[in-house]
Amino acid sequence: MESFLEVATTGDLPEGMLKSVTVQGREILLARAGGRVFAVQGRCPHFRADLSKGTLTGTILTCPLHHSQFDLRDGSVVRWTDLQGILLKAATVFRAPRPLTVYPVKIEGDRILVSFGSP
Repeated sequence: MESFLEVATTGDLPEGMLKSVTVQGREILLARAGGRVFAVQGRCPHFRADLSKGTLTGTILTCPLHHSQFDLRDGSVVRWTDLQGILLKAATVFRAPRPLTVYPVKIEGDRILVSFGSP
């Protein structure tokens, strides 16, 4: 059985907003898009940029550093970096594309709850 912890309230997270929270020593990024709340790792797997400073377009999160893009629905990589040509190849070899860790979310009343796995 999954254990959920309260991390914020729905009032803390208006539509289209990104919010960084630290829970149990983990940096978590909360995002609200399309009326849904998403929770993913707070640092980009490319070069650990703070994703709360990124941009959100629908469910696509863009990293503020090298413009890596991820789909918040499943954490998948949409684009690893905005570099091109040989720079893109080098960046991909140096840091292979990795998806974001996605955490289950549920809403109870105005509470946003996130699960980090089994207790």
